[in-house]
Amino acid sequence: MSTPNGENEFLYELHVEIEEELTLVEAGHPEEEVGRPVTEWLYDPTDVDRERIALRGLRDAVEVLENGSRPGGDVA
Repeated sequence: MSTPNGENEFLYELHVEIEEELTLVEAGHPEEEVGRPVTEWLYDPTDVDRERIALRGLRDAVEVLENGSRPGGDVA
């Protein structure tokens, strides 16, 4: 079964959006927050790490869908 063109467009746009978010997260410097007292933190550096990991996982999942791969080696 082939994937409709609209779904490919959606996945492409989602992939671009995830890459943009990942670039923003990776451009930040959470290590600078660690040097300050906790009461002055603008964000928790651990949350930044969690977001980075989640975005990478989401990006990888979208790439799998874009390539038409399915778990277990099946191809869409």
